[in-house]
Amino acid sequence: MVPHPLPEPLVELIAQRFRVIGEPMRIRLLDALRDGPLTVNELTRALGASQQNVSKHLGILHGANMVDRRKEGNRTVYEISDPMVFRLCDLVCRSESDRSRREFEALSTSAARRTR
Repeated sequence: MVPHPLPEPLVELIAQRFRVIGEPMRIRLLDALRDGPLTVNELTRALGASQQNVSKHLGILHGANMVDRRKEGNRTVYEISDPMVFRLCDLVCRSESDRSRREFEALSTSAARRTR
């Protein structure tokens, strides 16, 4: 049975989503927001990054509808708008952990054979 190809607009949306979260600073920002909303200044301090860099990446995440923002006086507060991003990150982390475990087990087995 031949699989049905994904419609091109959907392929582009998926690729765009991966491009957005493919930047380490954006992953750090999403992770920092995992426990709840934070201001730009709080994110800047938590990540040890410049305000300009944090704001730039938050703007990209906001444009991709991954974070929401609201004004509170002169502060801007950001929060996760799409918690599914964490499911994706958790899947990648679990897959990487499983792969590392399998590699370690293979190396351990190989080393044990050599010492016999």
